[in-house]
Amino acid sequence: MQKTITIQVKRYIPEKQPTPFYQDYEVPLETKWGVLDALTYIKDELDGTLAFRWSCHMGVCGSCGMMVNGQPALTCATFLEEYLPGPICIEPLDHFPVIRDLVIDTDAFMGKLKYVKPWLIPAEERSVDDGENRQTPAELAAFKQYTLCINCLLCYSACPVVGLNEDFLGPAAIALAQRYNYDSRDAGQTQRHDVLLDHGGAFDCTLIGECSRACPKHVDPTGAIQRYKADGAMEFWKRLLLPRGAAKR
Repeated sequence: MQKTITIQVKRYIPEKQPTPFYQDYEVPLETKWGVLDALTYIKDELDGTLAFRWSCHMGVCGSCGMMVNGQPALTCATFLEEYLPGPICIEPLDHFPVIRDLVIDTDAFMGKLKYVKPWLIPAEERSVDDGENRQTPAELAAFKQYTLCINCLLCYSACPVVGLNEDFLGPAAIALAQRYNYDSRDAGQTQRHDVLLDHGGAFDCTLIGECSRACPKHVDPTGAIQRYKADGAMEFWKRLLLPRGAAKR
């Protein structure tokens, strides 16, 4: 019976070697061990210099996303037994600058996320004394799916447009913009239209659908982008044909 499995890790240690290299480690093939457990074993028992991110180990924080045998995955929810007899190749997520080993630079994504204003923009300010701003179940259902995004960035790694166009806002940012666009308490749709209709916005997406296939939370960014393309086309023609200000929502 197989008792160990080989983990091939793509290493990048810029202060020692300017080019990435692969390093093999033999780890125990423990029942129910995830890839993240194997990396933790390597870090604790074999090579303390290995760098990677993780936090919750429960598929909630999204920080342990990596390429596993060429596919973006949450390593806490990807199990060694799925890849028998091995080896398993672990690499940093595609389409991001690498800081060290499996740690990627997410600054560009965070800038894009802020750009789409992923927060409630009310029509008028409310105080605590005004009480709850209630929604019906149907109003919640209009955007609830998009609230499930954990910013794991697997969709960015899976998206070929992100790999070709550094200006593209990307699947998660557009899906989160839609989360607020469809929120009945929000009045910031016009501000987000200015971003999503611009170069790098939703219309740069070619609707290949890899982002939705990679999403571990079934957010369906492709569906969010498709919905926005319909909304955005309507907004474009309103701005083109209606008097100034008449198209504002």
